[in-house]
Amino acid sequence: MKINLKARLKNKTFLISSSVLIISFVYRLLAMLEIVPPVGEKEIVELFNMAVNVLALLGVVVDPTTEGVCDSERAMTYCSENDERKCD
Repeated sequence: MKINLKARLKNKTFLISSSVLIISFVYRLLAMLEIVPPVGEKEIVELFNMAVNVLALLGVVVDPTTEGVCDSERAMTYCSENDERKCD
């Protein structure tokens, strides 16, 4: 499976879904180690969801440049030396 990770990390939808998964993973790991953080997972996810909703309302989140799990041949050239666009 080929994935252009550099382009995926610039995809807002990918970043948002990955962030929620990371929060969930950290809280599950803390639960396994019997560590109780002062703020619960539910509160963190709710705060994150509110921020995403505000950004979605402003139209920042929508970026349908990739589809599915694998990237297209065109998407594999994003942010490379063959890309005509300017990537930071």
